[in-house]
Amino acid sequence: MKRKVFTAIVTGVLAVSLAACGGSSSDAASSAASSSSETAEASGDLIPITVAASETPHAEILEAAAPLLAEQGYDLQVTVFSDYVQPNNVVEDGDFDANYFQHIPYLESFNEEQDTHLVNAGGIHYEPFGIYPGTKSSLEDIADGDTVAVPNDTTNEARALLLLQDNELITLKEGAGLTATVNDIEENPYNLEILEFEAASVALHKDEVSYLVLNGNYALEAGFSVGSDAIAYELSDSDAAQTYVNVIAVKEGNENSEAVTALVEALKSDEIKTFITDTYDGAVVPFVE
Repeated sequence: MKRKVFTAIVTGVLAVSLAACGGSSSDAASSAASSSSETAEASGDLIPITVAASETPHAEILEAAAPLLAEQGYDLQVTVFSDYVQPNNVVEDGDFDANYFQHIPYLESFNEEQDTHLVNAGGIHYEPFGIYPGTKSSLEDIADGDTVAVPNDTTNEARALLLLQDNELITLKEGAGLTATVNDIEENPYNLEILEFEAASVALHKDEVSYLVLNGNYALEAGFSVGSDAIAYELSDSDAAQTYVNVIAVKEGNENSEAVTALVEALKSDEIKTFITDTYDGAVVPFVE
């Protein structure tokens, strides 16, 4: 059974209002979901499971899990989104059964800010944050006034800043933790200029800045490897790695449904753990509870 992956053209970013970015992507998602549902009905008695996902690695991991789900009687249908907003909106609205693109701090922050009702149905993997080369390839070459590109959304920016702190490039105010922003930088011995960009676009600036701080999926999309390209990265036993596990998210009340349970079990299977380990060269790591 070959999985169906649909790509939604999403123009909205986190910096703009949900109203401004909702129209085109919701229409695309609804169209894709409708089309895929018709295809599933024509193909047999498999029960469709609709999942909104980021392309790399989430949709790829889902594709690998599709045959396992087919054996359980499910037709996995995946729509790829390019932002961090619409995948939550379409699950909240009931257009999709689940999404797979985010970690728990972002999920909790989104619920609080948008008054949504999404819950974690199961942790699948984590993606070590890394410092990657821009115009410089070693932290030994760091100089006064160098530029560092980081994601601008609340949880990912904090994670990037914590990694910079772990490598003694900055010091944050005590207690800043998972809500840290550039305003919480207490010491900046290299006078680094921290440039904030929407997470999906950070890597686009690699020829303009000294260093990039990226989460795993965007590092992969930019052609980076944690194993060979990262200048520094979060260790597997770090609090950050455990905190930022990527999860299957569903609307509250659906987390124990048969379809969602089957989806999570397939993604946590030994076959998918092996796929993740063999495919991503350390940029994506199976989550072990």
